[in-house]
Amino acid sequence: MHGIAQAIAFHGKRVKLAVLQHISMKQRFPWSNLFSASSTPIIPHHGLDNTTVAKILKTKRDDDDEDGDNEAVYWCRTNDTVYDAVKNMTKHNIGALVVLKPGDQKLVAGIITERDYLRKIIVQGRSSKATSVGEIMTDENKLISVNSDTNILQAMQLMAEKHIRHVPVIDQKVVGLISMVDVVRAVVDQQQEEVKRLNAFIKGEYY
Repeated sequence: MHGIAQAIAFHGKRVKLAVLQHISMKQRFPWSNLFSASSTPIIPHHGLDNTTVAKILKTKRDDDDEDGDNEAVYWCRTNDTVYDAVKNMTKHNIGALVVLKPGDQKLVAGIITERDYLRKIIVQGRSSKATSVGEIMTDENKLISVNSDTNILQAMQLMAEKHIRHVPVIDQKVVGLISMVDVVRAVVDQQQEEVKRLNAFIKGEYY
């Protein structure tokens, strides 16, 4: 997982350009319309332009259910120690946590990532047990987020342009957290599905 994240960090722009070029090609060559005559079947098509962040969240929840963990989003509080936050990330094999304000209303205060820990604790020689999450997090005023209806390509472009690897998903309240790895995996899965549909059409499995 860390290897994938590092590759995406270094080659995020190439990945984004490749996907955008794919979209451009689809716009010039509308494959799903090539066989649109009434006497000829049309290949079912569910392109990337119809895939939203909501699908990524559903996939992540399904994966968590298989692992016996049904959390929709992992979070911590501003007054938690950085040590506890990083321990939580390590436990769930994730690279970021949504940070909530103290209280029962679960109001978003910001986000804390592995990068925050490395840059603001390790490099500066600070104690993670003596530092609160609120001291090193990216606070809500600088927080970049998406919603469930955001297209995954738009989410990818946003993360690439802002040089971030994690964004919270907020629909009035926080409903999830996605990473660049999640988005790239969704793009790859979608492309594999399109290849399967084309192969099925070629083999005559559509009538």
